[in-house]
Amino acid sequence: MAKYDERFKLSVVKQYLDKQGGYRSLAKQHGLDQEMVRRWVKWFEAYGVDAFKKKFTHYSADFKLSVLQHMWDNELSYGQVAVQFNIRHPGALGIWERSYRSGGLAALQPRPRGRPKAMPGPTAKPEKPSDNEARSRDDLLAELEHLRMENAYLKKLQALVQARQQQASPKKRK
Repeated sequence: MAKYDERFKLSVVKQYLDKQGGYRSLAKQHGLDQEMVRRWVKWFEAYGVDAFKKKFTHYSADFKLSVLQHMWDNELSYGQVAVQFNIRHPGALGIWERSYRSGGLAALQPRPRGRPKAMPGPTAKPEKPSDNEARSRDDLLAELEHLRMENAYLKKLQALVQARQQQASPKKRK
C-alpha cells in the first residue's frame, strides 16, 4: 500500500499550483520532503491526474537500455529521466545503470518475481505394461516362492528375538 493516496498528492499539487505556498512551505505544512513535493508537481505537469494512479509495469531490457542511453546522451539526472519516461521510482534507474555496467544487457533482463517453487510439478510418465503381464507363469511362481520363504524367515527371526528377551528378563513374583 502506498504511503500517500492519490487524493492527498493531488491536493498538495493543487495547493502549489494555486500559489498557496512553495515546495518548502507545503512540504513543511504536510510533513513531507521538499523533493517529494517537487517530484509530484513535475509528474502532474507531465502526465496530469494519471500521474498518481497506481502503475504496475515491467520494463523490457531494450526499454531499460534506451532509457539509460537517453540519460547518458543528454546528461540528465535520474529524476529528470524518471519524469520523462513516467518511471515512478527514480532510484530504479541507478539500479539499472549499475546492473548494465556490471553485467551488460543480460543483467537488465527482468527476473521472475515471487518465491521459486519448492518442488517441481508432477511429470507425465509414459504408461508401460505391467511387469506381471510381460512375465511368464514360471517366473511369477518362482517369485512367489521366494517371497514366502523370506516371510517365513522373518517370522522365525522375530520369534527368536522375543524368546531371548523373555529369557533375559525373568518373571517377577507378586
